[in-house]
Amino acid sequence: VQLQASGGGAVHPGGSLRLSCTASRGRKTLGVIGWARQSQGKRCEFIASITSGGSILYSDSVKGRFTISSDNAKNAVYLQMNSPVPEDTGVYFCGADFDPHCGWWTFEWWGQGTQVTVSS
Repeated sequence: VQLQASGGGAVHPGGSLRLSCTASRGRKTLGVIGWARQSQGKRCEFIASITSGGSILYSDSVKGRFTISSDNAKNAVYLQMNSPVPEDTGVYFCGADFDPHCGWWTFEWWGQGTQVTVSS
């Protein structure tokens, strides 16, 4: 499975940005797709995930500001980032696994990252 992340860039605090993750196989065949973030000097952290059944998880740091969604017809998962703050700066990776119950740190496949920079 190949995953292609895109949509990163520079954004002002309080703005918005949408990241996309496109899978090389049908979205419904993947149990879960999620996003993780690697910020400079910090451990990679979980951001959000969505299962093929529609179950969604968010980290506390983005809950209420970011929204994850999927478009099965396009084999894509999106991360809508609203009201970002400088602490959201980092490289965002999308990952996937067949098992919808596995932890994000055990995802079988990961795509290349897309850089998000939040600054005024």
